Amino acid sequence: MKIEIAYLAILTNIFYSKVYAQSERPNIVFILADDLGATDLGCYGSDFYETPQINRMASQGILFKYAYAAGANSAPSRACLISGLYSPRHGIYTVSPSDRGDKSQRRLIPIANKEDLATSFTTIAESIGLSGYECAHIGKWHLGDDTEKTGPLFQGFNVNIGGSKIGNPYSYYYPYCNKKESKCMVALEKGTNGEYLTDRLTQEAKKFILNRDHSRPFFLYLSHYAVHTPLTAPQLLINKYKQKVPGKYHSNPTYAAMIEKLDQSVGEINNLLDSLDLTNNTIFIFTSDNGGTNFSTSNLPLRGEKGTPYEGGIRVPLIIRYPQKVKPNTTCDIPVINIDFYPTLTEEAKGVCPKDLDGTNIFRLIEKKTKVARNLFWHFPAYLESYKTNGFRATPYSIIRSGDWKLIYFYETHQSELYNIKDDNSETQNKASKNKNKRKELESKLFEWLKNTHAAIPKDNNPAYIKR
Repeated sequence: MKIEIAYLAILTNIFYSKVYAQSERPNIVFILADDLGATDLGCYGSDFYETPQINRMASQGILFKYAYAAGANSAPSRACLISGLYSPRHGIYTVSPSDRGDKSQRRLIPIANKEDLATSFTTIAESIGLSGYECAHIGKWHLGDDTEKTGPLFQGFNVNIGGSKIGNPYSYYYPYCNKKESKCMVALEKGTNGEYLTDRLTQEAKKFILNRDHSRPFFLYLSHYAVHTPLTAPQLLINKYKQKVPGKYHSNPTYAAMIEKLDQSVGEINNLLDSLDLTNNTIFIFTSDNGGTNFSTSNLPLRGEKGTPYEGGIRVPLIIRYPQKVKPNTTCDIPVINIDFYPTLTEEAKGVCPKDLDGTNIFRLIEKKTKVARNLFWHFPAYLESYKTNGFRATPYSIIRSGDWKLIYFYETHQSELYNIKDDNSETQNKASKNKNKRKELESKLFEWLKNTHAAIPKDNNPAYIKR
């Protein structure tokens, strides 16, 4: 795949060699939060967390009501985003081993998990970079390591600051280490004692924008570690939220302070783009890698949390500002998924997409006057233990969302759950037995997709399983 796209990119570069001017191709700023829930922003309904900068961004762009991550936890979601492919194609289904949790309670033997994104895939950075962009990765990578030639510098990025295999920091304060074990999160060079990680990554992103090659458009992928655990924030901000009246669903002062620091980051990048007169020609995206965790926040009224197949696990906030194609202060109820970013951004950058991408250009979707009935898919052939009990957040499942309907198929029981997301946003009314025709229709579509993607299905019984 890489040879084919490289050849096409050469032709593209020849054609565009005289039109690298930024006025002709947009810059791209992509900010990804970690574990930020779909309802954790003021513009998404939170009455406790304060996000004035992100709210401002939403007023200048488009807010998506049904935006999804293609995985319910970090690594698979990020692999899908970077590769533009659903999880069966790259084999990253979860974080670490797929046989997590009490083995005596796993009915099936899960499919083995891959932890690094293979360099044989052509990444979004490679496609955009081959069309003349300078590409920078700043923050969390979680798909490999540059020392093992699977990190950002080996996946199309010219710059990597802070990205490695590690999925969360040992500390949010410099030197970001576990003092007992002297293990550092990432190789962030130098620093000031007491500096906060979210602030540090923001400053690195601003430096890149200021010091980049000004003759070329740029792609900045700012992937924050916030708001992943450990829950840590400046004490003054925590105290501020301790004085607030709890909201309808949200009340965690430390988590609120972490969100405010994230919001400040968005504001600083926004203000820098404004000062450099880059706003009108920059695609600015803000989203999250998966849903929030129930011990940090609440995803209500959505059901479930990070790792689960319900909306609280896979639905995320998404705001896009791009004055050339997006009207300000608009909302969109067309379902979109993070594999859509690859074709969207590569096509806007006038690059060449691999032929087998699974996503769709988001701008083309929103340009259509009629609602698009899309089929979106998820596949999780693994186990994920519960945070609070001896049970599981997730057992092996696959999902299809088709139009307003969503079906979850569970491999342990060979049973499906069926919900109408438009009418039942909280997934409280399982229609599988009452609407058998719709259930069979979606099962058929889902099984066909699994077959076409050569998805590995967990079928073997676990000999260690003990029925209770």
